[in-house]
Amino acid sequence: MEASRPTANKRVHALKPTKRIPLEEDTAKASDALPIPLYLTNAVFFTLFFSVVYFLLSRWREKIRASIPLHLVTFSEIIAIFALVASLIYLLGFFGIDFVQSLILRPSGDVWSAEDEEEENKVLLPKEDARTVPCGEALDCSPPSLATMAPVVTTQKLFDEKTVRVTTEEDARKVSCGQALDCSLPSLPPRVPVVTTQKLLDEKPVVVTTEEDEEIITSVVTGTLPSYSLESKLGDCKRAAAIRREALQRLTGKSLSGLPLDRFDYESILGQCCEMPVGYVQIPVGIAGPLLLNEREFSVPMATTEGCLVASTNRGCKAIHLSGGATCIILKDGMTRAPIVRFGTSKKAAELKFYLEDPDNFDTLAVVFNRSSRFGRLQSIKCAIAGKNLYMRFTCSTSDAMGMNMVSKGVQSVLDFLQTDFPDMDVIGISGNFCTDKKPAAVNWIEGRGKSVVCEAIIKGDVVRKVLKTSVESLVELNMLKNLTGSAMAGALGGFNAHASNVVTAIYIATGQDPAQNVESSHCITMMEAVNDGKDIHVSATMPSIEVGTVGGGTQLASQSACLNLLGVKGASKEVAGANSRMLATIVAGAVLAGELSLMSALAAGQLVKSHMKYNRSSKDVSKLSS
Repeated sequence: MEASRPTANKRVHALKPTKRIPLEEDTAKASDALPIPLYLTNAVFFTLFFSVVYFLLSRWREKIRASIPLHLVTFSEIIAIFALVASLIYLLGFFGIDFVQSLILRPSGDVWSAEDEEEENKVLLPKEDARTVPCGEALDCSPPSLATMAPVVTTQKLFDEKTVRVTTEEDARKVSCGQALDCSLPSLPPRVPVVTTQKLLDEKPVVVTTEEDEEIITSVVTGTLPSYSLESKLGDCKRAAAIRREALQRLTGKSLSGLPLDRFDYESILGQCCEMPVGYVQIPVGIAGPLLLNEREFSVPMATTEGCLVASTNRGCKAIHLSGGATCIILKDGMTRAPIVRFGTSKKAAELKFYLEDPDNFDTLAVVFNRSSRFGRLQSIKCAIAGKNLYMRFTCSTSDAMGMNMVSKGVQSVLDFLQTDFPDMDVIGISGNFCTDKKPAAVNWIEGRGKSVVCEAIIKGDVVRKVLKTSVESLVELNMLKNLTGSAMAGALGGFNAHASNVVTAIYIATGQDPAQNVESSHCITMMEAVNDGKDIHVSATMPSIEVGTVGGGTQLASQSACLNLLGVKGASKEVAGANSRMLATIVAGAVLAGELSLMSALAAGQLVKSHMKYNRSSKDVSKLSS
């Protein structure tokens, strides 16, 4: 009896009669001919192959360095080459003997695809499996027609990658027989196996939405339900992100399959870090160091997609470490906010300016400001006038927080207080860009914002030559012509450095800082000077506005918190208020110093292009991976 089974995009093939294979017959394998087990044989040849490759590469590298022709080989190298060829032949021809046999005996492509599913549903009846049921001796329990009967299998691929089997072959055979029962089943019709297996392209999980979710997605797509309200409506942040994601894909017709959704705590970013999430971006984190700074070692986490950056910074850390370490000093610590107010005349604006800058009034204003926060403490107020508009730059300490919200609350309290004495004061905005936040500005370069830091180190001449592959004279000359003169020619504002923003941004992303504040935080002037009669070099990086915090914002996310913990600055300091954020600022400055030292050395030695061609070029077609 024959039965046919259609499959999608495949020709219909008849099910073949099922063979009965006796259990007592032991199928011989080609691997049984080996004197030792197959896995040991493979392990031996694997070890031999890689050992010989390593040996030959090491020898050839020594020959290249010594300018010895490669065709001149020693006896040991001849033996190694023979071993390489032998192990390669084995690995290519005999690795996984059973697997190679299956490749040789593999049928044509169309037959393979048709019979693949048939083999999964065959019922193989061994000789010993001839109905061991409680029947009498005269009872014939052999099922002659079961050869065409396949088990009913329902397989469903779920999110947790588990497989559910509803009925099995054993269940189909469990029959209670009596003395007069004939166990043969000649009248049973052949049954086509029911298989519901979802095979996905690239093994990506299927998002199975419920009927309720489908209604919500439709509402978002049609615009009757705002996407931003999903979290409050559903009470489940992850479910809201999944629904928003699906609605976005339907609206745009673009797939987000390469953007991860699972394994992220969406509750942690609600009302704090990101609105209307549809997934998260993965950025690799590398480690540079150890960075020896103020007699302590730090392993510096850097989140970046730029090749060579971590390796270059790591080389700079090595040079600093071998030279005795770097010293870092906090010069100033204060976050700023500058509101803008307007009066009817310039004279009235000047009156408020004189009032705010009068030392006799500072204590009163400080009390009003400090009442708004447990940690914010007013340090100074500086004013600037443009016509009848007054810009007031408040500076305050913010403990271990970066402090933008803290200083804004204090400023609002002071403005409310001033409104009673200056009723004609019109508050235009809590920020008038005299702060200045997330924009390059001379006021930050001169006055500082956040942490003002200077970091220095004396690099020994031997380290410059052996590790940095250049000379003291070349570094000093290049720094003067590039970082100082070249930046002046370009009209740079705070950009008298090689690539401070590279290091700052990488550390900011890894530790949960605001990446946009890289603009002013990367203000840096790099100085290099020959010392000790020109044998060594003094290197320094002065950064007047590093804006960092170890509490609040992105620092509370799991990944970023782990990076802060690696540096020993996670959370608020329990000993001295603000100590952790100041320590993080010194680490940033120290890493910038290392990055400046390494990049300038690469430029002086002419290695920049070569290293980037080697380490910053991918051989993979990334467009295909993301499609």
